[in-house]
Amino acid sequence: MMTSVDTDLMRVLADPLRLQIVTLLARETLCTTHLVEETGARQTNLSNHLKVLREAGVVETEPCGRFTYYKLRPEVIVQLAGQFSDLADTARATAEANLKRSCS
Repeated sequence: MMTSVDTDLMRVLADPLRLQIVTLLARETLCTTHLVEETGARQTNLSNHLKVLREAGVVETEPCGRFTYYKLRPEVIVQLAGQFSDLADTARATAEANLKRSCS
């Protein structure tokens, strides 16, 4: 059985600033101003990264007056974690069965 991991989502989360944003949003819902303060990133750079996270379905927005708040969609992280868990289970089963392709 082939186990696959969402490589597009991995690419999105592999960026250090995006991973920092996701980590911050795991703790609380924040607006762009908060994220600029927390990360030290410039507003335009941060907005571009938030757009990538939004388009990937990792975060969702919540308008609040003239501000936009961002919150993490935990189910996306759970799904990715499940894919890695399945991969680990497959590797464990392979090791236990001592499955090895012979070289010829």
